[in-house]
This record gives sequence, structure tokens and C-alpha cells, in this order.
Amino acid sequence: MGEIKVSPDYNWFRSTVPLKKIIVDDDDSKIWSLYDAGPRNIRCPLIFLPPVSGTADVFFRQILALTGWGYRVIALQYPVYWDHLEFCDGFRKLLDHLQLDKVHLFGASLGGFLAQKFAEYTHKSPRVHSLILCNAFSDTSIFNQTWTANSFWLMPSFMLKKIVLGNFSSGPVDPMMADAIDFMVDRLESLGQSELASRLTLNCQNSYVEPHKIRDIPVTIMDVFDQSALSTEAKEEMYKLYPNARRAHLKTGGNFPYLCRSAEVNLYVQIHLLQFHGTKYAAIDPSMVSAEELEVQKGNFGISQEEQ
Repeated sequence: MGEIKVSPDYNWFRSTVPLKKIIVDDDDSKIWSLYDAGPRNIRCPLIFLPPVSGTADVFFRQILALTGWGYRVIALQYPVYWDHLEFCDGFRKLLDHLQLDKVHLFGASLGGFLAQKFAEYTHKSPRVHSLILCNAFSDTSIFNQTWTANSFWLMPSFMLKKIVLGNFSSGPVDPMMADAIDFMVDRLESLGQSELASRLTLNCQNSYVEPHKIRDIPVTIMDVFDQSALSTEAKEEMYKLYPNARRAHLKTGGNFPYLCRSAEVNLYVQIHLLQFHGTKYAAIDPSMVSAEELEVQKGNFGISQEEQ
């Protein structure tokens, strides 16, 4: 139990990457928590947005690996926002505060939905250069909870946690997936009632993505073939919405592949970001990219990526 929490990697991460807290709204109870790692001269970093149950550190394996390869990576934890517009406005202010004009977004589950909504929200003055959508969805109605979305704020914490835990894998899983689930349960326990209630509200409030507003953004859809909280219909809907997206399929990984299949996820993230190397929107320090490395990555690109 709790293998990840006591692992050398996690302890190294917690001791070397500081957690920053930033307030950008007039309401100073709305605090963004984030880890910002990698070269500061990069002006178009990759930003990770967590699922309902996640905190910023659930992406520690991506932060450690990608910064080691020269990428600038930011992992976020949301303040309490009760609707998508409020979230998008707050996130825009955060990017302004960090002096980031454009960013690449990696969103997991709810994080993926919010990444799409933010790209849509800023489509007239684009702030999102590309999207990686991991186990993401495009329409909240798939959860059949839109009718209860407005009552989450009334529910006690234990009831909200029960709702979230109901989406976690309950069948037999391999040891790495079991560790990932344990770690996410631990992260869930650290969230307060208002944090959980607001995230569930964002997750279930009646809303959908308008694809015509974000059709020019490069997208990679990352999903798993084994059991996850997403139905096959929801996955098919994503493929329809983004017919030109690259697809990164993992045979297994459940709801949290970035924890239990981090090597594969990190490779797919690199492959996605490769297309921006050598441009002003590169998320990697140019000095870290050699011609040989580019060739190797292009080789990986051909083998590992299914383009449709």
C-alpha cells in the first residue's frame, strides 16, 4: 500500500521541485498551486491539468522525465471554480501572471475537458498551441449527472469521495495500477469539500466542446484499451470530434496511465511535442536537441504513432 508515496522518485520530486501558490483573482481564497520545472527561457511550456481526484503532483513522473530531457513543464491544481467560464477566466489570468502567451496543454479526464473549453474560450486570441487529451471527453452529459451538478456543493465530503471512488477500477489490476489507484485515493483524501464539490460540478455541469472553434489546434488523443471510467461511446465521440488527431493508444493503464504507464505516456508526449521543435513554440530548450536525437525521435514517431 502507498508504494508511490514512499518511492525514492516521489521523495526526490517533492524535495527538489517547489510547490508555488499563486492568486490571480480578486477573491484571494482562489489559490492556484503549481509545480514549474525546467528551463525558464522556454515561453511555450507544457501544462498538465489533473482529473477530479488529482493534485498537481500526480504528474510527478512526467515532470521528472521531461525536465530531464530539457522541457519546461508546469503541473497545476485548480482553485475552487463553480463554472467553466469562471475557470477559463481564472486560467487566462494565471497565464498572464506567468507571462505565457501560448502553451501546450495535457489534460487528464476533467483536465482534458477543461483544456478543450479553454482552447475554445480563447479561440479569437489563441492561447493554446496544442492539446494532449488523456482519457478525456467532450460532453459532460456522458456521466448522466447533469441533473445533480447543481447540488454537489450541498453534499458532505464523504459522499463526494464515494461518487469519485465509484469510477475507480474495482476489478483485478496489475501491481503498478494498484499502486496508482492507492496514490490517487491518497490524493483524493487531501482535497477539501469545496475543492471536490466544485470539480464534480465542472465535470458534470451541462456543457460540450464546440469543435469548429478549435479545429486548427494540433491534437493527440491518448487513451487506454482496458477498463477506464470512459465508455467506448465517449472515446468514439472524441475520434469523431478530432478526425485529424494523432492517436496514442495504450493497451493497459486504466484511469491513471501517467502514473502506472509513465514511460509510454512520456514517449507519446515527446512525440507530440516533436512537431514544434525548432519553432518559437518549442517546449524544449534548443540546446538539448541534437540532430541525432531528432532522427531517433522521428524513428519512434513512425513506429509508435498511428496517424488517422
